[in-house]
Amino acid sequence: MFCEQCEQTASGQGCHQWGACGKSPEVNAIQDLLIYILRGLAPIALRAGELGISAREIDRFTCEAIFATMTNVNFDQTRFTDYIHRAINYREQLKAQVQVTTGSAQAWPAISFYQPDFEDDLASQGQDLALQFISQSGSDVDIFSLKLTVLYGIKGVASYAFHAQELGQEDDRVYQFIYEALAALDRQDLNLGDWVNLALKVGEINLRTMELLDAGHTGHYGHPVPTAVPLNPRIGKAILVSGHDIPHLEAILQQTLNTGITVYTHGELLPAHGYPKLKQTYPHLYGHYGTAWQNQTKEFPKFPGAIVMTTNCLMPPHGNYQGKLFSLGPVGYPGLNTIPIDENGHPDFTPAIQTALELPGFTEAAPARQVTTGFARNAVLGVADQVIAAVKAGKIRHFFLVGGCDGAKPDRNYYTELVEKVPEDCVVLTLACGKFRFFDKELGDIGGIPRLLDIGQCNDAYSAIQIAIALANAFEVDVNQLPLSMILSWYEQKAVAVLLTLLHLGIQDIRLGPTLPAFISQNVLKLLSDTYHLKPITTPDADLAACLAKG
Repeated sequence: MFCEQCEQTASGQGCHQWGACGKSPEVNAIQDLLIYILRGLAPIALRAGELGISAREIDRFTCEAIFATMTNVNFDQTRFTDYIHRAINYREQLKAQVQVTTGSAQAWPAISFYQPDFEDDLASQGQDLALQFISQSGSDVDIFSLKLTVLYGIKGVASYAFHAQELGQEDDRVYQFIYEALAALDRQDLNLGDWVNLALKVGEINLRTMELLDAGHTGHYGHPVPTAVPLNPRIGKAILVSGHDIPHLEAILQQTLNTGITVYTHGELLPAHGYPKLKQTYPHLYGHYGTAWQNQTKEFPKFPGAIVMTTNCLMPPHGNYQGKLFSLGPVGYPGLNTIPIDENGHPDFTPAIQTALELPGFTEAAPARQVTTGFARNAVLGVADQVIAAVKAGKIRHFFLVGGCDGAKPDRNYYTELVEKVPEDCVVLTLACGKFRFFDKELGDIGGIPRLLDIGQCNDAYSAIQIAIALANAFEVDVNQLPLSMILSWYEQKAVAVLLTLLHLGIQDIRLGPTLPAFISQNVLKLLSDTYHLKPITTPDADLAACLAKG
């Protein structure tokens, strides 16, 4: 196998025997096969768009199928075989529509005619196509590096677009660009500069996609407000909801009303507690259970209720809890319970609810503990005058944005140590699951402004960007002149898309870790370093000193 799309690749060089995430070589190859077929669908979808042919169902399917290939989303070969069948059917359907509209056959590229042999081993066919993709770039490692950067960034964009359309937020430009990027992967006429520009365009489109998702969340659930979230359970039946999908969380809340079941969040759903309409409507949305996603194999067995995984961050489940674990949407694992979804896209959580009622639930109380979430842009900018005054008075010296994806590597303790050592006259902004390294630490406040502000999920990088832009405008300086340092951790492809967005915006001096992407070649890294001063993390003490010296 060849896979280096996440941070935890074997020895930092890529997974070639078995995925560090638990993905088998066979699943990896079938994912590559699916991506290849979607690349062949892309030119047809672009032509259909030019002709005004509506293909919204195909747009949505494409995002879901790409999302399924992300790290820790789907490990089920049969599910990918179904995606491949559907992709081919959509491709041929769209070809026929284009031909009827134009009145003539079209000259499609060879990739748009590819037909796998379903009677033969799909994994071996996928492996052949992966090798072909590698060989297309010849000896130009830098172009291949940027092709992978574009592909992995598009996976992040597609996942955000998938979530946004669930909330009724769509933009043809996003779908069109996903097809443009997929089609570009087959081109041999683009030079290094072209690929750099395409990678930055991924960042631009991802900014728009995160804006759509933000509009969907705030439009449906209100702007987040600072909210204390219990970390201690309460006695009674329980369901734990993990992942990122807030509409699916809401559906569970709707279907568990008046059942006596308490709903807890896990992982990236912690920020859901900050949305006022959720809290006001569903009083049984009570607390948060557990820490970062990679600890689920230790934490899920201890949870005395049903567990629902709504998006990526699924670890291969262990037998001591697999029976009470459910997945839906693009998430899958062989033998895992699946939540049925009707033809209108509405999930039926009855199986999970029945399991929760059969299990004991929490039978003992625990000491009260809590964390606070909900410091999205409206909340922070609502006290902007206080923040600005504190900076001008010298009470706040520096802001640190410390966040991103978490993972299992021990060198991620860097982020915990760094936050612990941040001086008392500095504020830490955090988002995504990287915060679970330090989310429950008591850092106090500066004149009533908390020193630890949880902005939200990984897609809430949009909120962080808006906060930075607003502060820069208030101080009448460029964002890069703010007393702000970004120290980010990354794990999967959403993080790649967010990083490309920051580079598109010209953000400089980003520190990235715990290791740099294996798919970034030395020359591409040098380009990013020279242009944006992107650099790897070193030690907490050295990085803090360098950031504070910036002013």
